[in-house]
Amino acid sequence: MKVEDIKNICNLGTGTMGYGTALTFAKAGYNVRMFGRSDASVERGFKNINAALAMYRENDLVAKADIPAILGRIKGVTTLEEAAVAADFIIESVAEDLGVKKEVYAKMDKLCPPHTVFATNTSGLSPTAIAESIQRKDKFVVAHFWNPPHLLPLVEVVPGKHTSQQTVDITVKLMEIIGKKPIPLKREAPGFIGNRMQYALLREAMSIVDSGIASKEAVDATIKYSIGRRLGVTGPLETADLGGLDIFYNISKYMMPEICDSHEVSRVLKDPVDKGNYGAKTGTGIYDWTPEGLAKIRKMREKILIEWLQKDKDYVF
Repeated sequence: MKVEDIKNICNLGTGTMGYGTALTFAKAGYNVRMFGRSDASVERGFKNINAALAMYRENDLVAKADIPAILGRIKGVTTLEEAAVAADFIIESVAEDLGVKKEVYAKMDKLCPPHTVFATNTSGLSPTAIAESIQRKDKFVVAHFWNPPHLLPLVEVVPGKHTSQQTVDITVKLMEIIGKKPIPLKREAPGFIGNRMQYALLREAMSIVDSGIASKEAVDATIKYSIGRRLGVTGPLETADLGGLDIFYNISKYMMPEICDSHEVSRVLKDPVDKGNYGAKTGTGIYDWTPEGLAKIRKMREKILIEWLQKDKDYVF
């Protein structure tokens, strides 16, 4: 199969990631069957899709006249049998649980046409392990969209042990067609690239708070007003080259022994979780969140991400 043969997308999931991937494919002209476990979950998916389209329209990211056609390309379904009909490519965003994903794919393996490519939107699970439940292991790959998937361009494309190069190439080309920035990995590793980098930063941030070097507010402000500003233009390796490798080398010699290398989860994260405080979703976590404060920071994040989407038209990756 060639990427040009892909017409129909099977989108498994309607939650935080699922509605965004459904919208992204439909906006690019693909027919999408969006699977949810119930009518209510499908309705929530469409509610979020409509809200995202309204945001697109407000910021000139989509023409008003195109919205009915985009919505018309998305069909909500509540059974895997309906989702699998004529599927050329699956993007799956069900629960981040190895057993759940294996069970879903075992069923889809029997329902989908032989040519269907299976892509999981896992944040870091092993594609080889997930693919154990299917026969078409050569057609299984990770396509890890970043949240929110309708605003962030990155998609990590990660092969498993048995994934064919053709499957990787088709997935990369498809992501380019829908306007994403696909990054193919040479091999799988827990957390891929993005989450390994994100959790390395998170571990050090929590260590600084935990050891009393600075407050949580100071840590977040330091990142937002320094490296956070330039990371959108230069990655860490480019930054080292631009700053001078001799300088980075000399700093590394005394800094590396000081940086946290604990394999334990920080109490900054563990303590609130043990108390059932999960952050914004429960109103408190590392910070306390009011509805007003939460709405403000989400709106600001959305505004900045939209500005980047608009800049990406002229930005050379």
